[in-house]
Amino acid sequence: MQPLGDMMNIDRYINDGQDPKVVEKLLLKLQDMLATGEQVLYVAVQKMPAMTLFPDSIAMTDKRVFFCRSTKLGFATDFSMFSWSDVLDISFKEGILGAKWFLTSKEGDSLEMKHIPKSQARKLYQWGNEALEKRQVSETGGMEGPHLKIASVAEPDDPLSGKLKKLKLLFEQQLITQEEYENKKSELLSQL
Repeated sequence: MQPLGDMMNIDRYINDGQDPKVVEKLLLKLQDMLATGEQVLYVAVQKMPAMTLFPDSIAMTDKRVFFCRSTKLGFATDFSMFSWSDVLDISFKEGILGAKWFLTSKEGDSLEMKHIPKSQARKLYQWGNEALEKRQVSETGGMEGPHLKIASVAEPDDPLSGKLKKLKLLFEQQLITQEEYENKKSELLSQL
């Protein structure tokens, strides 16, 4: 379990506009749920266009993702937890007033949280991708597998060529669709 003093230093969890009271309340609840050595990496707090009395949140640790939904007028929280080994995909979509953040598990569960501030959604995505990459490396024992070839592509002198090669590799390994491949390829080629 993470030491309470380390976890309750909430300054490191509120640098993207999170409500400090919500973060503090969530961290107090999480302290009894974390495994030995498990670290909270990031907390995102919902912010609706109007006043948000009981916002939902997402907490990301080095081992799990917690979807935290406020219930009973803020006196209780429903937690949906997924270990990184159970996560198939994460994504987000930005809108005008915020973002929707999505998680899909290997079991087919799909969770969505609306009204996450855009900067927080991007950070969740960043932290989540790093955790998924670490999981892939640990599952393969650090050995190269088809899903890790992207990291082993030699970076040519031209950074754009490297990006195009990595994009093609993603498509060939069926990690992105034909449409995603074509759109990103056009975007990259427009930089020439």
